[in-house]
Amino acid sequence: AMQLDRAGSVPILWDWDAAHMEALRLARCNEKFLPGHRLPDSLVLEPDLESAVRAADEILIVVPSHAFVSVITQIGPWLKPGQGIAWACKGLEPGTGQFLHEPARRLFGDSRPLAVVTGPSFAVEVAARLPTAVTVAGTDPAFCARIARLLHGGSFRAYTSDDIVGAELGGSLKNVLAIATGICDGMGLGDNARAALITRGLAEMMRLGRILGAREQTLMGLTGMGDLVLTCTGNLSRNRRLGLALGAGRSLEQALAEIGQVVEGVKTAAEVWRLARRHGVEMPISEQVYGILHLGRDPHECLRDLLSREQKHEDA
Repeated sequence: AMQLDRAGSVPILWDWDAAHMEALRLARCNEKFLPGHRLPDSLVLEPDLESAVRAADEILIVVPSHAFVSVITQIGPWLKPGQGIAWACKGLEPGTGQFLHEPARRLFGDSRPLAVVTGPSFAVEVAARLPTAVTVAGTDPAFCARIARLLHGGSFRAYTSDDIVGAELGGSLKNVLAIATGICDGMGLGDNARAALITRGLAEMMRLGRILGAREQTLMGLTGMGDLVLTCTGNLSRNRRLGLALGAGRSLEQALAEIGQVVEGVKTAAEVWRLARRHGVEMPISEQVYGILHLGRDPHECLRDLLSREQKHEDA
């Protein structure tokens, strides 16, 4: 919302939590998540979702991925003809493993413009006006260009792409791989191991992407490699911090309680595991993360499994 305002729009902000909306209204600052960054005076805080949707030209949804379908279902009756929907959610639909554009297309058909805004971007750095670059990906080039123009300005750059599958795959899988990298660092395995995990994680992303129809250049760009590097190495990443805690010996419950926010990679790990099995794609790192998070496996045991895999060609 801050970046939209800086780029010249008059954004309307709604939140499902009425108490949080009231706190924003009183303080004109998101003290919980972005302390020290005052909300622009022109930002409209709208407590009623229907009023917010009807007043907006376009919709940008920023919620945990498991809440995405609920939100788009709610707003559906109030959308105007041609009103586009973009989202900055990074994950898969729970239970189906589908990318978020798939339930959106199922709900709205082919006529409504859809796009994902994704890439290496910590919200606190965007709020602080630090240089950031993202990609707006969708199947409607005019809508993607429109959303990119609304965001682009100052230290914030927005590119466009028509590879929504690649963009959503990169944004989802990097969270799982960041947990793996955090576990590696939490166990004190060193810089060599971190670099190997990130690189072999990218190979898993490429293998799955080829099967699903993603373009390799997308996965080597901002939405794939860019977001992967940021989330695996930046300590603002909740997924990395979860991995650090697990690698240091904390239980999943303890680690999640310490973070106190949604960690997207936990649910995504299960969906990625099912997706890989469905398509017969070998993803050993993602599989071990699934085992730690959902089967209660010990990280040291998972490490031994990875290190005991047979030698093979790097491209295999």
